[in-house]
Amino acid sequence: MKKPSARLHKIAAYGAGPLSVLLAGGLVWQGSTAAFTATTRNAGNSWSTGSVLLADDDQGAAAFHVENIVPGQTGQRCIVVTSQANVPGKVRDYAENLVASRGLEDRIIFDLEQGTGGSFNDCTGFTPTGNGIPAGAVSALASTYHDYASGASQWQTTGTPGETQSYRASWRFDTTGLTQTQINAMQGARITIDLVWELQSD
Repeated sequence: MKKPSARLHKIAAYGAGPLSVLLAGGLVWQGSTAAFTATTRNAGNSWSTGSVLLADDDQGAAAFHVENIVPGQTGQRCIVVTSQANVPGKVRDYAENLVASRGLEDRIIFDLEQGTGGSFNDCTGFTPTGNGIPAGAVSALASTYHDYASGASQWQTTGTPGETQSYRASWRFDTTGLTQTQINAMQGARITIDLVWELQSD
């Protein structure tokens, strides 16, 4: 039996390389088309904060701007506060920025009630439903109810924009127990104070 020639050995060697590449490629192709795949997706995940917003119907005007008051004089005003918050929260009211003068701050007695009905500067139809800031001197109001933590007349909101709460504020100039000289000393006095309603989310 004849042995293969040297030429045949070369041809066999050259042919083995391409054949092995073709076989390997075929295995890769076979493997890539034989798999089953499946996916599921929960898309669009996001987080956003809620918002709290309070407004009132004063149209930028002070509820009380009373000039030339005299001892014994009284007055009242109403205001409607609206929550546009989309999260539940609590509204409390308090006072800030008292500017005192000649003891008048101790003689203006102020009272704030919660209720329904009425509108800014018009208490027609107002019905009280609860206590707000109890009657007391403006000076006491400013020292007792001076921030959210110490605020009064809590109003629980549900987080539905458009919720409203009415308030009626009453005042009187009380000179009980003062001498005429003490009363006269308050002539020309002027005091100012800010009423604040603050909403904080639960």
